[in-house]
Amino acid sequence: LKQGDKILLRWEGQDVAVLEASSIWKPNKVLEAKEVYGTAELEHPTVHALIAEQGQFYVGGKLRGLVSPKFKYIVQTPSEVRATLPAGKDVVAFQNRNPIHRAHFELLICAQRDVKDSILLVHPTCGPTQPGDIDGLVRIDTYEALRKETEAQYPMFRWAYLPYSMKMAGPREAIQHMIIRKNFGATHFIIGRDMAGTKSTITGDDFYGAYDAQETGKKFEAELGMKVTHYENMVYVDEETGYVEESVAKKTGKKVAKLSGTEFRRKLRAGEEIPEWFAFKSVVDILRKAGDSAFC
Repeated sequence: LKQGDKILLRWEGQDVAVLEASSIWKPNKVLEAKEVYGTAELEHPTVHALIAEQGQFYVGGKLRGLVSPKFKYIVQTPSEVRATLPAGKDVVAFQNRNPIHRAHFELLICAQRDVKDSILLVHPTCGPTQPGDIDGLVRIDTYEALRKETEAQYPMFRWAYLPYSMKMAGPREAIQHMIIRKNFGATHFIIGRDMAGTKSTITGDDFYGAYDAQETGKKFEAELGMKVTHYENMVYVDEETGYVEESVAKKTGKKVAKLSGTEFRRKLRAGEEIPEWFAFKSVVDILRKAGDSAFC
């Protein structure tokens, strides 16, 4: 491969673009990892992929698109999504990479209510994420089931799917997501606890602080022209109280019900009952039907 060569780029057997190579170089991947992910440790899953799995050389140049890649789910361009949004209304975007359970949905209700007369854009990433996460196509099935189940009660919610692979880059990735969602018509962006965070594959320690992404987003929101909306974890108290923010539960001395992700998956695999305060039955049914194939 040399400068001036034209490279055909393919996706799932389909010709999608031609890259005219104008620069070819061997990157300093350790430096790249440090600058992008804040660490060069191979215990970070995406740093490991960058250094140990990706090619030794990078190629840059002019890119000419042929067709948009075809995915196994409906993908809308930014202009197509913007066309579905009512003119003159604030749009609060929510990004996630997991099935939406009750606590997530309660957060969405709060966010839409707090930004008066707004539209809530549920905009999950559907590409590969990290080992142990739910497969993208299974996740989309859960989103579609939930969309149909809730659309009559929450007509102000909109759903669209982003063919993007999470890099687990913490605060810097939060900024990238803000820019992406602005292109899709959002005026506000929800940044939750530990957004785009990941843990060491050896020690289990977090690579980023729980609120680093929120703080970084707020630091640059004026420059990006996006407002950051941020919330604590939502916790379930009881049938009468329902969900409240974690600090409210602590302040009032309320005992909260808990079900860890690990225990949820164990119950899922074992066919045990999963409480409806934790997860929507429609979502649980889809995950159970997919079985172990649901997990990357």
